[in-house]
Amino acid sequence: MDEQDDFKSLRGSSLTATLSDDQVQHLVGISVCQVLENDDILIAEGKVDNSLHVITAGTLAVTRDVGGGEWTTLHILRAGDLAGEMGFVDGRPHSATLRAIGRTTVCSFERDNFESLLNDQPWVVYRVMQNIIQSVHDILRRMNAQYVEMSNYISKQHGRY
Repeated sequence: MDEQDDFKSLRGSSLTATLSDDQVQHLVGISVCQVLENDDILIAEGKVDNSLHVITAGTLAVTRDVGGGEWTTLHILRAGDLAGEMGFVDGRPHSATLRAIGRTTVCSFERDNFESLLNDQPWVVYRVMQNIIQSVHDILRRMNAQYVEMSNYISKQHGRY
């Protein structure tokens, strides 16, 4: 991917929703974009990763280890979603593993590189942080809706599958 492709990819994400084109260009300068193949792991459960990832194409499965080398899918993240935003902000270990479903492209930001914008581009940092919070709220709303649907299904089936 070249810088123009990176710009187009980032411009279409929730991370840059409230940014001007010039502000997005500052983010392009500190981003690293990569292509993941099917089942490649972007973030491993229990590991610390101080990166914020923007899914620009494809999907990621949010999975948890259930033991014995098995895992279960909790949620699906799609193009435009953010990944790793909580670890990016708080520096804690991740509670889930993110696995590529098919070919997936992500653009990533290291916290140190992002913080380097504070002195010269404080509004970019401020707006990005606002957009991260909005994205987290959107993901939680989708997950809660799925949980309600599943609970309703189970209760209507009286616990039978």
